[in-house]
Amino acid sequence: MTGFFKRALWPILLSSSLGLTGCYAQAGNTDGKTPQSQSSENSLSEAGLKQIPLTVTSGVQTHAFTVELAKTSQEQARGLMFRTELAPDRGMIFPFTQERMASFWMKNTVIPLDIIFIRSNGTIESIAANTTPYSLEPVPSGEPVVAVLELAGGRAAELGISAGDKVEWQQ
Repeated sequence: MTGFFKRALWPILLSSSLGLTGCYAQAGNTDGKTPQSQSSENSLSEAGLKQIPLTVTSGVQTHAFTVELAKTSQEQARGLMFRTELAPDRGMIFPFTQERMASFWMKNTVIPLDIIFIRSNGTIESIAANTTPYSLEPVPSGEPVVAVLELAGGRAAELGISAGDKVEWQQ
């Protein structure tokens, strides 16, 4: 195998062998057209992902977000990669086809994120707050989960979102 292919393939092989999922999604569009406003639910984001409503219920308070839906392995591998900002009411949800241990990393992720691990009953298992941009350190769930929610770094603490809170989204 040539040096080029080793350099090009090692991140893919590493992420496959460690079970790592990306923590990033490509910003901008690729058709050269100016994106239109994407504020309505079920529209497409600038990255071409479906946007859906999501709520987090924390005690008596419910916090509403519009999140990008990263369903395919390619969408999940891109995640929020190269994004330079994430609005406070936006995020990305990574639903899995079955419950599993999840591990994310921040490679090529420019901004800090709160990574929220969600159990099969919809409750938050744990929150990795303000993850470090560009870090290759795995950020694992503490138990098997069915989804992961990413919000702007510090947003969960700002809203008082914590383990045990309920997350609901259109599935």
